[in-house]
Amino acid sequence: MEVASGDDSTSTIAFMELALEQAQFALDNLEVPIGCVIVEDRKVIASGSNRTTATRNGTRHAEMEAIDALLEEWQKIGLNQLEVAEKFSRCDLYVTCEPCIMCATALSILGIRQVYFGCANDKFGGCGSILSLHENVSDNISRNGSTQTKGFKCTGGLMSEHAIALLRYFYEQGNPNAPKPHRPVQGSQQLH
Repeated sequence: MEVASGDDSTSTIAFMELALEQAQFALDNLEVPIGCVIVEDRKVIASGSNRTTATRNGTRHAEMEAIDALLEEWQKIGLNQLEVAEKFSRCDLYVTCEPCIMCATALSILGIRQVYFGCANDKFGGCGSILSLHENVSDNISRNGSTQTKGFKCTGGLMSEHAIALLRYFYEQGNPNAPKPHRPVQGSQQLH
């Protein structure tokens, strides 16, 4: 994974700002504030924000929301699997937080060209923090045969202070949608 330097292009910053707008949208809707945009030929073709709370589905990360919107659109216009794969190979993803292991795997299978992200994901990061799935090229056997996963270029640290500020604000105010603990807080139990 590359770490962004001070010479980021104007368009890269503009796309990250759009991803941050999606993260703010998530925050405004009481979701973990992570957002993304997918870009093809320097044009945003999809966007997403976390929707795990609204959908009650832990897989509805910003990246998966954007990917599913694209897949649905491309299916409607009749693209086949090869055409979809070709389109993804020309796309870049801008996301406010390093893709988790699940999302990094999906991006690798889809063959995304490049990922730019804001802050690192020290607990679940799939692009260098925990695993480096963007570097792995391997064959994964599926029921229908072989699915090739491809590596992708990855650049982290873009506007990370903004992404961290949104996450910090969300967690400092407390997640109103977090499940209530089933166990007593340690130290409040008495032994009999």
